[in-house]
Amino acid sequence: MSKIDYDLRKIRGVAFDVDGVLSPSTVPMSENGEPMRMVNIKDGYAMQLAVKCGIKIAIITGARTPGIVARYNALGIHDVFLGASDKLPILAQWMSTNGLKREEVAFVGDDIPDLPCLRGVGLPWSCASRRGTSADVRAATAWPAIFSKKSSRPVANGSKMPRPSAGDCNSKIWNVLILTIKYFLPIRLAHRRT
Repeated sequence: MSKIDYDLRKIRGVAFDVDGVLSPSTVPMSENGEPMRMVNIKDGYAMQLAVKCGIKIAIITGARTPGIVARYNALGIHDVFLGASDKLPILAQWMSTNGLKREEVAFVGDDIPDLPCLRGVGLPWSCASRRGTSADVRAATAWPAIFSKKSSRPVANGSKMPRPSAGDCNSKIWNVLILTIKYFLPIRLAHRRT
């Protein structure tokens, strides 16, 4: 069993913010003012694997860059919501459409606009560093439950995962998604056999 203080077998859906979560908080701009976000290949692998396992994935962001849709559609994620100034109604509708209960959903966010969503799910999570995160976001998330206070490393089945580089949110997302898939996949496979 995971040392994460949440039963990951409950998780059937994960919704993500983009900037500061799936891409760095600092976003370079093109000459025409278009944001040029970076993505992490390991995140993409874990996300497409989660989709194949039947875990529902949503992207809910205030950004309006069409490249975001293309990136996540290519991974099999079709619930991509751009220009979300109020994310909670979008999250609630997505949960309703997919038959997801509060305790079956994780939300990964990093900033004040994410607070309502973090408070509206079973597993609220922020990958932002303690120093770079507002006290409100830290209070609303499961950071202490997911990362040991001693090492700030995710732990699963008593063994420590590889230590991500300082502030590397993407490595942390990879680890949590893999842990979720690890607990979800046997249940999913057993269900398919019946």
